Amino acid sequence: MTSLIQVLKTPLALRSAHIIKRSLASTTNPTPSSTPTPQLDKQGPSTGYCFELTPEQREVQELARKFAREEIIPVAAHHDRTGEYPWELIKRAHSLGLMNGHIDAEFGGMGLSNFEGCLIAEELSYGCTGIGTAIEANGLGQSPVILAGNKDQKKKYLGRMVEEPLMCAYGVTEPGAGSDVANIKTKAEKKGDHYVLNGQKMWITNGGHANWYFVLARTNPDPKAPAHKALTGFIVDRDTPGVTPGRKEINMGQRASDTRGITFEDVLVPKENVLLGEGAGFKIAMGAFDQTRPPVAAGAVGLAQRAYDEALKYSLERKTFGVPIFKHQAVAFMLADMAIGIETSRLAWMRASWEVDQGRRNTYYASIAKALAGDVANKCATDAVQVRHCGMLSRWLS
Repeated sequence: MTSLIQVLKTPLALRSAHIIKRSLASTTNPTPSSTPTPQLDKQGPSTGYCFELTPEQREVQELARKFAREEIIPVAAHHDRTGEYPWELIKRAHSLGLMNGHIDAEFGGMGLSNFEGCLIAEELSYGCTGIGTAIEANGLGQSPVILAGNKDQKKKYLGRMVEEPLMCAYGVTEPGAGSDVANIKTKAEKKGDHYVLNGQKMWITNGGHANWYFVLARTNPDPKAPAHKALTGFIVDRDTPGVTPGRKEINMGQRASDTRGITFEDVLVPKENVLLGEGAGFKIAMGAFDQTRPPVAAGAVGLAQRAYDEALKYSLERKTFGVPIFKHQAVAFMLADMAIGIETSRLAWMRASWEVDQGRRNTYYASIAKALAGDVANKCATDAVQVRHCGMLSRWLS
């Protein structure tokens, strides 16, 4: 299988934000009934919009799709049943260039656009959202360093991730603070050339396997200090004394990913590991959310697409009263609603990622994409269970 590094070998592809201007396309898995054949040789008058991928983007998509179909899907049920962390798949994804794609070429990466990263995220989650989350979580952990790190920090923490399959994690959520970032209780007190970090993070993806963490902590002791001045972002090495990952949480879904709490007890963090400066943490965290919500939405679309494809296939094979159940209006309406949700959610993440790649703030579009795609994924999964009925309950994915 050709690696993404080989595919994206031109300067144009390496700086792919310039490739994808106004590029939108469906990644619908080809089935006889769901995907029309593209008429690439027929072009009408330009309307200012394009719903086709560039050749480079198609190669990115096809590489991720091939990896998901041929390597993730065959072992997905095993990892979902056992919760085993998919190290072999992570190593394989790393060797193909399907990880760490947003790292700049200056530090050994490919400098992929947000849009191209979303194409990869959708395909990986089509194979398995748990495995896809394990692979994609590096993007969330890296985002603060990509956005706010200085050259030395990027070289030290991002450069080595290109060289070997290392993991990182995004340490913001706490037992009492998630989206409410301003309510973070973890504290960091400056003492000499270090900060002393104390607190607890919760629901940290890849928490037990990360080589380093981005950690958001309160550096202003005044409880009334506004979040945009009180919080600071740190890079914390996993092997620092006082860093203790908790037990692996057993999730209802995405069991192949690793989710844990992390405790920080008198952890000494050198001042060189502060991102952008004291008090800049809130801005960094919000910027990271804007960058990473589109791929989260794309992953949800991948799950929804898989549920739809499996349900559609079954509805064409299963017969009742002498006809495929697809011909029963109740089932057909259900499948139609699934398709509508998938296509609109895909367009939502495409708009959100496109805004990022134009250098514009995308908070509005990213929030819409994440909220919509998450709901659609849940509904498609539920409806697929209705279509598949007993077959779903007996682990049809295996």
